[in-house]
Amino acid sequence: MAIDPRQARAARRAQPNAGASASRKAPITAERITDAALEIVADHGYDALTMRSVAALLDTGPASLYAHVVNKADLDELIIGRLCNAVELPEPDAATWRAQITAVCVSLRDQYLRYPGISRAALAMDVSDLDVLRLSEGMLGILLAGGIPPQRAAWAIDALFLYVGAYAMDSAVADDRRPEPGELLERFTALPADRFPNTVRHAHELTSGTGHERFDFALDLMLDSLR
Repeated sequence: MAIDPRQARAARRAQPNAGASASRKAPITAERITDAALEIVADHGYDALTMRSVAALLDTGPASLYAHVVNKADLDELIIGRLCNAVELPEPDAATWRAQITAVCVSLRDQYLRYPGISRAALAMDVSDLDVLRLSEGMLGILLAGGIPPQRAAWAIDALFLYVGAYAMDSAVADDRRPEPGELLERFTALPADRFPNTVRHAHELTSGTGHERFDFALDLMLDSLR
């Protein structure tokens, strides 16, 4: 019978050191496994994260990890939960709700960007994970305090999570293929003007702005539409 990762997480919270053996080495725990996983992603990217790579970093065998982590999907939930828990949630305030929700999204974005490609795990996660729900609950409270109708607030949270995750994932990919400054502008201005008149005419606008400026712009568009 397959082990339910949610039951495994509940067991970890009740007995965080369950299964650890008494030895001279520091015991293997879910906390240490999560630390190692994040170190691997920070240094080598999300594609390098496997149960075997985590075990190697902890100087143990993969089998010893399974007393604490059910599988790779369970490990993904641990690391995304850690990042979500690092996001501070303010007390909802009607006067500053927009600045508050923006700050939460920026904080989550920055957490993802510290670990290249890790938002891929977030996009594949079950939204019922308690650590993700903590963040969702806080964001819902902020939007409701700002007078956003409940249905629009609920769907907005989903859209914001998706946008932040997709932005971080695109940034991780773009780091490997981003052209030199001015190269994209040159490509656009060199296009045949008869076929791409608007692109050639507005090449500067199309290539201007930093990634975060574009992030802020898109976030503003989403928040503008809520009312």
